[in-house]
Amino acid sequence: MGKNTVKAKQWFAKHYRDSASGKSTIIDWYAEFKRDRTNTDDAECSGRPKSEVVPENIKKVHKIVLKDCKVKLHEIADTLKISESSAFTILHENLSMHKLLSKWVPSLVTPDQKKQRIDDSECCLELFKRDKKNFLGRYVTMDETWILLYYYKKIAS
Repeated sequence: MGKNTVKAKQWFAKHYRDSASGKSTIIDWYAEFKRDRTNTDDAECSGRPKSEVVPENIKKVHKIVLKDCKVKLHEIADTLKISESSAFTILHENLSMHKLLSKWVPSLVTPDQKKQRIDDSECCLELFKRDKKNFLGRYVTMDETWILLYYYKKIAS
């Protein structure tokens, strides 16, 4: 490969055209190997983990929200000593919750369910367009008695 950084850079550019390391990286490597480093793996680092979105924090956030659904995002982050973005990720992606009228509530409707609602609504609209007069008498909901009652009262008056 070569005994200096210039020759090493040329060798990398020749053999790894698209992914060749930069000159400053190669200089850093040479300095490390001169200090008798023989391993190219990353060294262990101390400090907090890269991700705060772990099962333990997810459970804690869920407990906090169950206790007080009006809790603010920064209060959750301060309580658990995590970033607000991590608390937000836990609430939205892991617990499927969103803020509604200052309360955290679960998102109960999935995208598939939303699509099904759209399809059902379009079918109902087609039925209505075909037979406006008899639509309410033929359309059945979860409790059809109130629709029919309203329909028959409307006819009677």
